[in-house]
Amino acid sequence: MYNHAPPDYRCPFCAVAAGLENDFTYTVPGDVVYRTDLTIGFISSHWWPNNPGHVILIPRDHYENIYDLPENRATEIFRASRLVALAMKAAYNCDGISTRQHNEPAGNQDVWHFHQHVFPRRAGDNLYIRTRERYLTSPSRRRPYANKLRAAIRALIL
Repeated sequence: MYNHAPPDYRCPFCAVAAGLENDFTYTVPGDVVYRTDLTIGFISSHWWPNNPGHVILIPRDHYENIYDLPENRATEIFRASRLVALAMKAAYNCDGISTRQHNEPAGNQDVWHFHQHVFPRRAGDNLYIRTRERYLTSPSRRRPYANKLRAAIRALIL
């Protein structure tokens, strides 16, 4: 009912969920920091200048937005958000955490697969002022962040 993906849409987040690398997704398998039967978390390939290493959490199944997302998947996304937030505090020694999630074009959604951002925050980082100054990173630049977060998540789960 509130969907905007074109009929020929090739979902980059479905490719991430399937573990694929291809010409329309910038995420590589090494970016994945969290995986369950229902949810995947990965270091975003697009960073905001003062918030490197932020994580995107997605349901493994394709749901375009919050309106389509089943309650049990929403529960898992938010459980994973909490886990990633705690891991970021430990791994990045950040001052705080912000989460955000967008729906529809007017809500700034630009990938037609439900996703939740988890940002490490620092005092004065201007995250909400600089939203359009994001830039593409390389897998080698993301790797240290992914390694730190995976280790912190493992420590929290064990």
